[in-house]
Amino acid sequence: MKKGLLYIVSTPIGNLEDITLRALRVLKEVDLIAAEDTRHTRKLLTHFGISKPLISYWGAKEKTKAQEVLRHLQSGKSVALVTDAGTPGISDPGEVVIKKALEEGIPLVPVPGPSALVTALSVSGLSTREFVFLGFLSANKNARRKKLKELEFETRTMVFYESPHRIVDTLEDILEILGDREIALCHELTKLNEEVLRGRVSEVLESLESKVVAGEYVVVLSGAVQMPLGPEEALSEVFELMKKGMRRKDAVKRVSEQYNISKKQLYDLSLSKEG
Repeated sequence: MKKGLLYIVSTPIGNLEDITLRALRVLKEVDLIAAEDTRHTRKLLTHFGISKPLISYWGAKEKTKAQEVLRHLQSGKSVALVTDAGTPGISDPGEVVIKKALEEGIPLVPVPGPSALVTALSVSGLSTREFVFLGFLSANKNARRKKLKELEFETRTMVFYESPHRIVDTLEDILEILGDREIALCHELTKLNEEVLRGRVSEVLESLESKVVAGEYVVVLSGAVQMPLGPEEALSEVFELMKKGMRRKDAVKRVSEQYNISKKQLYDLSLSKEG
């Protein structure tokens, strides 16, 4: 028996007008739709007048549910895989189904479309020549801070998603560990209350103080500038400024911002070298 096709279909991240003509055609033509949340996807289908059988493939028993999707594919049915928003498998459910389908020799057909990652990059104003996508940083504070320390010398633009109840803590960690870099904080992209806050991390944090922190966030963060100075040269600049009467804290701040060096590490280094 000929196996069915698995279509990886991108759906709007907010504005329903962003769905592609091809995605609509595929959703109308497949035998069934495998959804992250059938209730959410049913609203999308109803809006466009599409009526198709729906099954959920995600949840506490994702691997078991993935097998159900595979049974339909192995019986020759065509299936469209969708998430609540964006592209399946990109920091969204779907990876398990896709991997198992490949293992079973099921043909995959990508149906590209909206992506919060690309949308955020396009309006960030930061370098898009090279970038690295980090998905969601860990909800665990220690693990998150450890990851940020690993990224201290990453020169590519960094993009990651963050939840509303952690965004302030995450930005504070970035400020402390990576310094006051340029950032674009994208909020509720393509939705009615879409907003992009651009500037230094400290400036964006200050802006958040007067706003309701809710909804989805995409963080686009500038990479480290390849420092023309080594640690010793950077320290020399700090000590030179201190000789001119500048406080250590202010001298470290100026040098760290100029060369995108971790303020904390430079400060600690200046203390150890004096001692």
